[in-house]
Amino acid sequence: MMRIGQRLLLLLVLAMPLKLAHAGTACEEVAQDATAFVKAVKLAENTSAALEASGAEVALIARVGQDLSRYDLRYSHMAYAWRDHPKGRWSVVHLLNQCGTAKSKVFDQGLANFFLDDLFAYESQIVVPSVQSQKRIVAMLASQAPARLHGENYNMLAFPFSAKYQNSNQWVLETYAASASDTAIDDRGAAQSWLKQAGYTPNTIWVPSVKRLGARVFRANVAFDDHPMGRRIAGQIDIVTVESVVRFVKKRDPGTTESVVGIQ
Repeated sequence: MMRIGQRLLLLLVLAMPLKLAHAGTACEEVAQDATAFVKAVKLAENTSAALEASGAEVALIARVGQDLSRYDLRYSHMAYAWRDHPKGRWSVVHLLNQCGTAKSKVFDQGLANFFLDDLFAYESQIVVPSVQSQKRIVAMLASQAPARLHGENYNMLAFPFSAKYQNSNQWVLETYAASASDTAIDDRGAAQSWLKQAGYTPNTIWVPSVKRLGARVFRANVAFDDHPMGRRIAGQIDIVTVESVVRFVKKRDPGTTESVVGIQ
């Protein structure tokens, strides 16, 4: 009986807090499917176990929130998982847009809540930088940098080298830049300049004009006016993807390891 009680307590802790807005969703109350809930909590439990086994202080984690296979992409959303977060072990720190709007906030939440977002696949990616890089990331997360490098104007397809908008993966990339740079990065422009000099390369997806128009008209959190005109007209949209962040981190930090966690 004690084992069952301890396991239930663990699941509840992993799921806390439960009141945060999901990225890209509307504000109406939606009943949580019981099967999906159990799968999400199981994925959180397995991810927590993998993080513990890694010995890491902090890691980058990603989820499969939608089917991006038509763009040759797998993971949709990235965050930091911080072992000794002041609000709880293995808390997730990430940027979310609020209720499908074009405004965002940086949230701290439990691991299970990170996966309670109507996933396309119950799989997570864990990226563990070298010990030296982890210490720099932890110092950055404990500073004012996460807030200083947050742009509240959210755009799902924000251009990587413009400060007009920001999305979730872009916030992770820019805060990572602040941790990796040998000189102080005080704003998003400085972070983006450093990323250019350091050789960061975004992914390019093809978005034809009809889709661009429809997305702009019907979705508050999609815009294209920050992209260079020539590439925009050609349908070439450069974005910060999970894959591009992982490529960059591994290039900068050869001691980085990555793994994939699923459910049985």
